[in-house]
Amino acid sequence: MKRWIAFWNILVKDMRTYYLKPPNISWGLIFPLAWTGMFFVKSGAGPESLLALLPGVVALSVLFGTTSLLAVTVTFEKRNRSFERLLLAPLSLELLLLAKTGGAIIFGVANAFVPVIMAACLADLSHIAWSTFVPAVLLIAVASTFLGLVIAVAVSEVFEAQTFSNFFRFPMVFLCGLFFPVESLPLFLRPLSYVLPLTYGADLLHGAVDSTNALPPVLDVSALALFCLGLFVASLGNVKRKWIL
Repeated sequence: MKRWIAFWNILVKDMRTYYLKPPNISWGLIFPLAWTGMFFVKSGAGPESLLALLPGVVALSVLFGTTSLLAVTVTFEKRNRSFERLLLAPLSLELLLLAKTGGAIIFGVANAFVPVIMAACLADLSHIAWSTFVPAVLLIAVASTFLGLVIAVAVSEVFEAQTFSNFFRFPMVFLCGLFFPVESLPLFLRPLSYVLPLTYGADLLHGAVDSTNALPPVLDVSALALFCLGLFVASLGNVKRKWIL
């Protein structure tokens, strides 16, 4: 019971302390919202165009929301040396990392439904396969959060974390099939697309929204689960190396 109380207190503390910091508002909220508005306006607000754009915009919102939060929370913890005090909490390092990243995952999932709500005002979303859509959003949020943790632990300042994150985020916008199929990319770029987790998440979302997925859903889910596990292990090793050893 003490472990779960500590878990909950750490999660709530991060949400209260860090989530309204300017970098989170600009990169985690305003930027995805601006992209959502830009794509929806560019589409001419036609229902078919909106549905074609929705998976990419949702994936983009999750990616930027989660990675921006970790860039703030982790770097502030490192600067203030407060993470060392959290190591005294009665819970394992694995559970501690889940507490530190749990809020970002929740935020990323919530961020995903901002463009969904906007699209619902302009198009009929009743045919979306929500049983696939929601797990896809959750898996993208988990993978993006652990990716953000790996990046944030490697730097010292918030602006460094945001800049370093952009080296991963912006290529994903064009390589992961968010707004145009991976098959339309030059042949030499396609293998790079399939080593990025967002490719599989975007494919799942396309399958749930407009049935244009290129891969079997089982393969997408399996690949995302492996990315989540691998990124968590990498995050754990990075934290041990940077903060404990």
